[in-house]
Amino acid sequence: MTRLGFVLDSGTCIGCHACTVACKSEHDVPLGVNRTWLKYVETGTFPETDRSFSVMRCNHCQDAPCMEICPTSALYRADNGVVDFNDGNCIGCKGCMNACPYDAIYINPATSTAHKCNFCNHRVTEGLEPACVIVCPTQAIRVGDLDDPESEISLLHSSGTGSVRSPEQNTNPGVIYRNANLTSLDPLASSIRSDGMIWSDTIDSHPSATPVSLAAAPNRADGHDMGRTVYTTMHPATWGSMVSGYLVTKAVAAGVMLMATLLVLMGHGGNQAAVGVVPPMVAGAFLAATGALLVGDLKQPGRFHYLITRGNWSSWLVKGAYVLTGFAATLAAWWVAGLAGAGGSLPVLAVPTVALALGTAGYTAFLFGQCEGRDLWQEPLLLPVLLTQAVVAGGATYSVLDLFMAVPEVEAVRWVFLVALALNGFLVATEVRGGHSRNVTMALAELTHGDQGQKFRTWLALGLALPCLLLIAALLTGSSALVAALAGLSAMAGMFAYEDAYVRAGQSVPLS
Repeated sequence: MTRLGFVLDSGTCIGCHACTVACKSEHDVPLGVNRTWLKYVETGTFPETDRSFSVMRCNHCQDAPCMEICPTSALYRADNGVVDFNDGNCIGCKGCMNACPYDAIYINPATSTAHKCNFCNHRVTEGLEPACVIVCPTQAIRVGDLDDPESEISLLHSSGTGSVRSPEQNTNPGVIYRNANLTSLDPLASSIRSDGMIWSDTIDSHPSATPVSLAAAPNRADGHDMGRTVYTTMHPATWGSMVSGYLVTKAVAAGVMLMATLLVLMGHGGNQAAVGVVPPMVAGAFLAATGALLVGDLKQPGRFHYLITRGNWSSWLVKGAYVLTGFAATLAAWWVAGLAGAGGSLPVLAVPTVALALGTAGYTAFLFGQCEGRDLWQEPLLLPVLLTQAVVAGGATYSVLDLFMAVPEVEAVRWVFLVALALNGFLVATEVRGGHSRNVTMALAELTHGDQGQKFRTWLALGLALPCLLLIAALLTGSSALVAALAGLSAMAGMFAYEDAYVRAGQSVPLS
């Protein structure tokens, strides 16, 4: 057995960038992205200061989260332990980028597929060393075999004298640092200051430069002052408004059918319009929109069918695709039964419909849970929040539909809508105010008071407070359907604002 890894000796690294240049040349890496790069961190107070250099790259983890989340096994482990990639399988979902705790994966703008350091495996398999090793003038980059107990890398690992990045992620990385200043390895132990870096002006868009993040984490965990990052590589957020929108559209699709099932259980299965026909049509339209957003966000949308034909069952992207497909099938069956006036068969369809609706609403919690680099998304309250949001979306949609058709038990629908709103607010408040790790604390600070704070406040106003007030007015005064419909529209607008803020805040904390 062989499991190759790197020893990166920060004590002899001079920060010359020869490894970065050699890597770019060897693999024709485009400008703006890197497989390997240097990070400079300064510590101390003038005139007693020091500058540390650390090489950053894929860690070729034994428990690689990028491989687990990859829906098509485009990321795979070679026989020598290296985590390599297959361009031909990649659909460009960017899940691996959020799963990697080391910021090591990028989308190659030339191929629209995920690339990273692959240990120059085409060279290694021919008995050659990686390009970065060959060019390093101080031999600060060395190859070792983690399965050889006498190798340098194994001795560093077993003796505890070596260091690894983000050990709390438990990925068992295959890159061991020697003589490293831990400030340069911990992404939360240094920051980019307001006057920028040594060769650039202020970079407000860089996660490390946000004032809120710095305020949320003013000191290192060991009590020392924060270091100053004076050189690094940008890693922009990978998921944006399309992912936020998909969270909302699938919540609507699931929520409508949950409310329709409730009406069936209340004895209204024979209501052809409000229960049998319209709900699956609305849910189907929003489910189609969900699929369109998912496919549209891929960098290789023409390969979306690989989720089925080349699916990796460890990935919740694949499991989610089957959940959505199953939900679509139940919607079709429900619609056919409703159109045929067979309301008596709807109670039979209720069980699979509810199960698949809950799966549609909630599977993203497990998908986000595979994003090891985004600690905010791995909080345990995410699943109940998503399920509650589906009920909110269902109540909101039915409140709007009540303008155009007679909805049975409309008061009960409004009560369920109101209770779901209150529960959603309670769950979010619990998460925001609870005790968290430093990474999650910084993400929550970004969510509530940073660049995403305006969207969060929009949710508080439009997505929570206003619809609650309108629903209470509708319930207490018997107001027209228009008041409840306005509550529904307001709730949905606020939900998108929250989801967009949440998705972006989760990606705001630096990983390298």
